[in-house]
Amino acid sequence: MSKKIFSGVQPTGNLHIGNYLGAIKNFVSFQNQALTECIYCVVDLHAITVKQDPATLKNNIRETTAAFLASGLDYKKSIIFQQSLSSAHSECSWILGCSAKMGWLNRMTQFKEKAGKDKEKASIGLYVYPVLMASDILLYDTTHVPVGEDQKQHLELTRDIAQKFNLDFNSPNFFKIPEPMIQKNFSRIMSLKDGKKKMSKSDPSDFSRINLNDSKDQISNKIKKAKTDTLPLPDSEKELENRPEAKNLLGIYSSLKGQELSATINEFSGKNFSDFKIKLSDLAVEKINPISAEMNKLKKDTKFIDKILIEGSHKAQEISSKKLKQIKKIVGF
Repeated sequence: MSKKIFSGVQPTGNLHIGNYLGAIKNFVSFQNQALTECIYCVVDLHAITVKQDPATLKNNIRETTAAFLASGLDYKKSIIFQQSLSSAHSECSWILGCSAKMGWLNRMTQFKEKAGKDKEKASIGLYVYPVLMASDILLYDTTHVPVGEDQKQHLELTRDIAQKFNLDFNSPNFFKIPEPMIQKNFSRIMSLKDGKKKMSKSDPSDFSRINLNDSKDQISNKIKKAKTDTLPLPDSEKELENRPEAKNLLGIYSSLKGQELSATINEFSGKNFSDFKIKLSDLAVEKINPISAEMNKLKKDTKFIDKILIEGSHKAQEISSKKLKQIKKIVGF
């Protein structure tokens, strides 16, 4: 059975190792699977749900695209495009929003987290962006969506919206009901300063994350200063239950090396963190530094990046415009 995979990354700048290990690295893997069609989107419409500087946003769109390409995504194998260049996403979002229920959106935990205490000042866009996410996915007859645990709720909403639309308009099977592809191990890379907090580009401390454009010295220094505990490295996964920083660093090593956590624990069992950090630093530099170098090279060629996005958007629009035309006909437009 063939798969059609859709996923998107917000162009908010400062892409880090959490974005790479939690999403982009997997995108490359999916792209190389047989009978799999991949569509990857720079979701700039989602980015403007919070205030953006226009010049910075433009730069971040290009930087995110450069990160895709530098990490191994091939624009000849996958569709790579800029969301705002396809008007079908916004049109479809309005139509689906007229089927979605307020109660469904009220349950979205990410809105509560991002809006903070003063929800009255949050934008309407931030509140309804899960409907736009549903539009992104459903326009392409997506069969599978790679999601972390923190995004699973949004995909469940997408499935609810699709099923309700199909039912409301007596159009069974019109929208495909996408399945989640949940990466159970280390889809959430945590902060280097606090193993209980997700690694985030918005964290004021640059030492909380390894950025994809960090130099060798920066990567090594951040790992050296990463928070740990005083115990030696554990003999089993069970011993990591109350050791979030140890679990995070071992998880990063496992993900970079492409091996199970148990194999990493066996490799470093009983050793101290100073020895382990040297190995982790060497591995991180080996994997991340080539991406950083290629990103910096690509970012200088803005015409090439823009060309990739425009060509990809034309391919995406061929698919999305046909689906939107069908949606409008069903609705009665």
